[in-house]
Amino acid sequence: MIIRNVRPWGADVADIVIEGGRIAAIAPHDAATAPAADDVDGRGRLVLPSFSDVHVHLDSSRIGLPFRPHSAVGENGRAPGVWGMMLNDRDNWRHTDVPHAEIVAGTLEQMIAKGTTRVRTYAQVDVDCKLEKFDSVLAAKEKFRGHADVQIMTFPQAGILREAGTVDYLEESLKQGADVMGGIDPSQLDRDPVRHLDIVFGLAEKYQIEVDIHLHEPGALGVFSTELVLERTRALGMQGKVTISHAYDLGSVSDAVSRRLIDEFAELDVAMATIAPSTTGHLRLVDLIEAGVRVGLGEDGQRDYWSPYGNCDMLDRTWQLAFVNGFRRDDHIELALAVATMGGASIMSNASPRVTGVGDRPGVTVGDRADLVLVDGETPTSAVMDRGADRTVLHDGRVVADGLRVVAI
Repeated sequence: MIIRNVRPWGADVADIVIEGGRIAAIAPHDAATAPAADDVDGRGRLVLPSFSDVHVHLDSSRIGLPFRPHSAVGENGRAPGVWGMMLNDRDNWRHTDVPHAEIVAGTLEQMIAKGTTRVRTYAQVDVDCKLEKFDSVLAAKEKFRGHADVQIMTFPQAGILREAGTVDYLEESLKQGADVMGGIDPSQLDRDPVRHLDIVFGLAEKYQIEVDIHLHEPGALGVFSTELVLERTRALGMQGKVTISHAYDLGSVSDAVSRRLIDEFAELDVAMATIAPSTTGHLRLVDLIEAGVRVGLGEDGQRDYWSPYGNCDMLDRTWQLAFVNGFRRDDHIELALAVATMGGASIMSNASPRVTGVGDRPGVTVGDRADLVLVDGETPTSAVMDRGADRTVLHDGRVVADGLRVVAI
C-alpha cells in the first residue's frame, strides 16, 4: 500500500510506502504515477500517528444513550467525592435499555472511527458488578482486535479494602487476562496505603503485569502516596512498569517538591497519564517531557454517571490539553499532539518511540508501525484548533476507519 499525497506532521507532501504493517519508505509525492487499487488518497491531508487513549473508562460509558442530567453527587443525597460518585454509578449503570456490552463496544467503535487505535481502558471489578463490567470490556477488545490494540486494567474503583471479597474478584480478572493491575487513592479511599499497595504490587508481581495507580489525592497527601509508589517501584525493580494517572495536584506543594518528583519519575521510568484536568496544581507538561518522563493522554469517562464530558474524540482532548497548559506556540501545541499519540503509545509498550523533547515528533518515520490518522488541516496546530472530520485511520498498515466510520477488515 502507498498513502499518496500526505504531509507527515505537516511537512512537504509525500508518498508513504507501507509494508508488513510498518512504514517502509517516505518519498516526495509522485503525481505522475497512477495509484494502485489498494493505495490511499491522502488529498494533501496531514498524516499523524494515530491517537492513544491511555486513560478511559469504557465500562462506565453512556455513549449512544440519551443524554442524562449530571447527578454525580448521588441521587440519594450522598456526599461528593470518589466514594459517593462510585455509589451513584452503582445505583444507575444497570438501568439502560441497551445491554452493557453493546454500550462498551459502541464506545470503542466510535473511538476507533475518530482516530484512536491504542487504548488502555479501566474495567471496574468489585463486589457489586463482580466481573460483569470486565467481561463487557473483554468482549469489546475481542470484537475490535483487528482495529485497535486494547489493554484492560482491572480496576478497584470502590477501593480494595472497604468491601470484603474484592481481592478475589480482582485476582480472577487477572486469571482471565487483564493486562494491567490498577490501584486507587491508597491513603484517602482505603486509608491503609501500605496494605493497599501490598495487594496491588503483589498481584502485579504474581501475574507479571504492569501497575497503574489512579491518584486523586490532594497536595501533601498525594505526594505521600506517590512516594510510597516510587519506593515500591525501586525496591521491586519495576522500572518502566508503573504509571500514575491523574495526579493533578502533585505540583501544588512547592517547586522543590515538583522538581524532586519529576526527577524521580524520570529515574525510575514511571509514566504519567493525564486527562488534561481544569486544575492549576498539576506538574507542568513541558517539565515532565524535558526530563524524559513518558506522558500519555486519555479522555477518562465518556458522558457517564461521573461526568457529562467525553465524546470519543482524542483530537478534542488534545485541544483541551493544550488549553489547560496555556499553550500558544505551535511547537507546544504540537507537543500536545505528540503526547496524545506516541506519548500514550510509549506507555502501552516500551518498544514504541518516546517523545524526547518539545520539538520531537515521532511516529511517522521509516520503520515505525503504520498506526496513522489522516486529518484535514493546514498545519498540526490548525488541526488541533479546527478538529476536522475528514479522517482516515490505519492500524497495522490497514485502513480501519474512514469518514468517521469504522470499516470491516
